[in-house]
Amino acid sequence: IATFFCITGLLVTRWIYSEHFPLSDLYESLIFLSWSFSIIHIVPYFKKNKNDLSTITAPSAIFTQGFATSGLLTEIHQSAILVPALQSEWLIMHVSMMILGYAALLCGSLLSVALLVITFRKRSQLIQQLDYWSYRVISLGFLFLTIGILSGAVWANEAWGSYWNWDPKETWAFITWIVFAIYLHTRTNTNGANSAIVASIGFLIIWICYFGVNLLGIGLHSYGSF
Repeated sequence: IATFFCITGLLVTRWIYSEHFPLSDLYESLIFLSWSFSIIHIVPYFKKNKNDLSTITAPSAIFTQGFATSGLLTEIHQSAILVPALQSEWLIMHVSMMILGYAALLCGSLLSVALLVITFRKRSQLIQQLDYWSYRVISLGFLFLTIGILSGAVWANEAWGSYWNWDPKETWAFITWIVFAIYLHTRTNTNGANSAIVASIGFLIIWICYFGVNLLGIGLHSYGSF
């Protein structure tokens, strides 16, 4: 909880200083991703429902925050004036929904990976808990991702005159959506192990979408590159 308030203070301070919502580059998006992991981490505690979700969310928040402040992204630590494409009220809606979606999907996918590992050890009670939380966290992340993609399409039409441009980021976001749509369909119709395999694949797809595309530094979303 203390970490959550510290990161919140950092984001608010940066917002005030830069006079725009702090989601304009890769560094700021990583900080927001860490903040999202922190939210997912503390929600079960408010419900007084202790579970294994914290073993996923806490390391995720620490790793993300550590990488963002490690010095690898030093050149873009300073706030800068928004590029014209980002000077829109859609910035908060689109990017925040996408990052929240990434955070929830990553946590849910890691729970599915843990489910696959535990399955081989035949610990049925723990398997049920992992399947329960994985399904619910991924469902929440899928909702955020859907809202993020739809709001991004509207924003793209305003900024570039087209709802969809098959930009690398857009393409991988669509692939991510398809993978987790398959997960939800599989989870509804079969047992947890089969759907967990799909979610595990989705874990890799999310990192390609969020991080891998940024390594290329090409396309309409290149402002988020290294």
